[in-house]
Amino acid sequence: MSVENRPRRSCLAVPGSSQKFIDKARTLPADQIFLDLEDACAPLVKPEARKTIVAALNEGGWEGKTRVVRVNDWTTEWTYRDVTEVVEGAGANLDAIMLPKVQTPEQVHALDFLLTQIEKTMGLEVGRIGVEAQIENARGLNNVVAIAESSPRLETIVFGPADFMASINMKSLVVGEQPPGYTEGDAYHYILMQILMAARANDLQAIDGPYLQIRDVDGFRRVANRAAALGYDGKWVLHPGQIDAANETFSPSQEDYDHAENILDAYEWFTSEAGGAKGSAMLGDEMIDEASRKMALVIAGKGRAAGMTRGERWTPPES
Repeated sequence: MSVENRPRRSCLAVPGSSQKFIDKARTLPADQIFLDLEDACAPLVKPEARKTIVAALNEGGWEGKTRVVRVNDWTTEWTYRDVTEVVEGAGANLDAIMLPKVQTPEQVHALDFLLTQIEKTMGLEVGRIGVEAQIENARGLNNVVAIAESSPRLETIVFGPADFMASINMKSLVVGEQPPGYTEGDAYHYILMQILMAARANDLQAIDGPYLQIRDVDGFRRVANRAAALGYDGKWVLHPGQIDAANETFSPSQEDYDHAENILDAYEWFTSEAGGAKGSAMLGDEMIDEASRKMALVIAGKGRAAGMTRGERWTPPES
């Protein structure tokens, strides 16, 4: 499945060690569920959590959701067993592996090679399981272009704000909010744009990280709107109460979706023989051309992926 067919407006983090939370996640309208073996699992429970995750993936009930497992990063002793146990046990029911704290393209290469070996051994389709690379420190950001180019398995580049803030000594304990004393602009703009440019240059999705004040939905919307305005595809959610806000924020409005579809219909007609084979034309008070078509494709694509239906529909003028 191509990344275009995997909407990730809301990416719900679920502790891999909690059967209760896993069962609840099946019922929630998140686009993506990632079962976490990293920060959400204490070291002593990681081995058992792998078994819980394998069983959960194989039991099903994830229809309409992208199924991801976040493993531990390569500097730990757990990564190899995380990948082998999960993919050997449930690779046919897994869409992607999320690799945290990626600092170099070689770390993605290593995961790619390991996945290929497992797929060949287990008789799985080679290359079907995707990879999500999480950028969580300065070295990873400096290498983000090379990381984004590192593997055809890559589907997303994910910003991990908490570890990133710690890695650069940012003066804040509130993840996602502006640090005290930073009164002008956005302290995260450079980071978000670097990730977005690397992702888009390689046809990847860009995902914003979590907002930890889980009961402050207004704050979540405000921070999510920042990423959505730049062009991000989605954001992590840590609580069911954040899911609807994420899905709404990273979907076009009904007005914008209808307008985008109408631009596509109108441009197709005006450039045809029946419409006069024009390179540009007027749609109401707006001039549309090939650039308009490209922008409309983005908005229409997001709306279609979100399952939106058209309201207002453009029709050709009567001759």
